[in-house]
Amino acid sequence: MEMNEQKTNGAMQEIADALNIPEIHRIEAFDHSHLSGEEMVSAMVVFEDGVPNKKLYRKYKTKTVAHADERAETMEVIRRRYSRLLKEHEALPDLILMDGGEIQLNAAKEVIEDELGLEIPVAAMVKNNQHKTADLLKEDGAPHVHLDPKSQGFFLLQRIQDEVHRFAITFHRQLRSKNSLASKLDEINGVGPKTRQKLLSHFGSLKK
Repeated sequence: MEMNEQKTNGAMQEIADALNIPEIHRIEAFDHSHLSGEEMVSAMVVFEDGVPNKKLYRKYKTKTVAHADERAETMEVIRRRYSRLLKEHEALPDLILMDGGEIQLNAAKEVIEDELGLEIPVAAMVKNNQHKTADLLKEDGAPHVHLDPKSQGFFLLQRIQDEVHRFAITFHRQLRSKNSLASKLDEINGVGPKTRQKLLSHFGSLKK
């Protein structure tokens, strides 16, 4: 076993031990992004044995939430993700991480445990003043789960948080840019719905 593989496997086990979970091979982490309560999106990243699997990443545009509502948005996305996995008989993760506090934690657990009847552990990544993951929260009102800041498990958590945040922000920027292009096209006389859609599909954003 190579040193990097030993480190990532050890990091996963450190997280498992901290949360009192027998073992972890697959983590799915979620983050939300919006602009002043509008254009809300969510993103999910997957880490398998400590390594990101980008083929399994997913993006979500909220369908049932009109304005910024952490609880409702979390419940919608978690419901959509795991209802689909159950319906398609796909593998479930060993741990779900929310890039938020008690609100997202409670909302995710409500869907996972009460609605879907699943036993997937859920934890929230608690941030410090630098907006970096410092601890984990497993139960609302419970003491934070602390990891040694110099440990491989801690570094992996920060990497997961950075990655899901990056993925969510990138998706949100792409969506905003596409919406800006759509708005500009609406101002041009003679551009009909079909031409508008072709241009949006080809260019995607104003940057091109």
